[in-house]
Amino acid sequence: MPTAVARGLDMRRRDFVVGAVSFAAVTRVAAQPAANSRRLAIVSVSGSQSQMQEDSGNYIAVFLAELRRLGQIEGQNLTIERYGKEQYQSNSAALAAQVVRSNPDVIYAISLATLFQHETSRIPIVTITNDPVAAGFAQSLARPGGNITGVSVDAGPSIHGKRIALLREMFPAMSKLACIALRRAWGDSLGAPVRAAADAAGVVLVSVLIDFPGNATIYRNAIAQAAHDGADAVMMLDSPDALTNRAVISEAIAEARIPAIHAFVETVDVGGLMAYSFELKELIKRMAGNVDSILRGANPGDIPFYQVSKFELSINLKAAKALGLVVPVTLLATANKVVE
Repeated sequence: MPTAVARGLDMRRRDFVVGAVSFAAVTRVAAQPAANSRRLAIVSVSGSQSQMQEDSGNYIAVFLAELRRLGQIEGQNLTIERYGKEQYQSNSAALAAQVVRSNPDVIYAISLATLFQHETSRIPIVTITNDPVAAGFAQSLARPGGNITGVSVDAGPSIHGKRIALLREMFPAMSKLACIALRRAWGDSLGAPVRAAADAAGVVLVSVLIDFPGNATIYRNAIAQAAHDGADAVMMLDSPDALTNRAVISEAIAEARIPAIHAFVETVDVGGLMAYSFELKELIKRMAGNVDSILRGANPGDIPFYQVSKFELSINLKAAKALGLVVPVTLLATANKVVE
């Protein structure tokens, strides 16, 4: 027969186990999303999952903050599944298929939009792209007609001519221009207009193409390749990778002592010479608005692609001085931002 002490120990043990089980059950309930929660998948293989938080200080943070402002709040009425470079594992198609199998209500594709297009015609997709019509995402900007909408950063062929002209004004001796771009985008819609702009400017063009996603080593090698090919100037085209690796890109170009024009003002902020760029924060907020509309029942095929029309010139005077360049007064007068 158990002693009184043993019986007391057994009772306390049972109380502890019951309490632990109850705590675990409460924790599971608290962790579960609300019954009416919608599911959003965010895909950005240029960054990690840890960078996809509202307090991360990057552009996904801007996106999440705007969703919150619109009433889409993670943990309340919204469940977010994040796919970063940890899930990529060198197979874009496999990752796209994995996301589609999870069957979210909407996909915010900062990258891999082309692959998602091939994986699903049903799940709504919001993305940022060059020319969505040329890429086959949309029947027209005004009426996409399918399951993909978002933002187009392609302002037409003239944008490439404008960037080349600005770079030549900064560096009149430019004769051979290296254009560093993503291979897929170059083949889909960018190659022809960039070549046409270079021909019109009378500049020899060298294309240096990289596969997505890139990294610091890949971009350093691309810039070294441009210098090896005899380029005396560089034009960096926009991509999620170019933004993520902007510090490495500006550093490598400075080490090669080649004047360059960029697609993001953020690159000028970290030492790049100049940029002719769109306001990315505004575009991110527009895409958050698209996601909100879709979660509230809108058809993505009826949501127009927003096309960027406003670009701003930024110049870094310290970078110009390091290259021995005298910034023309005309450029300074028209610059929207000058970094001392």
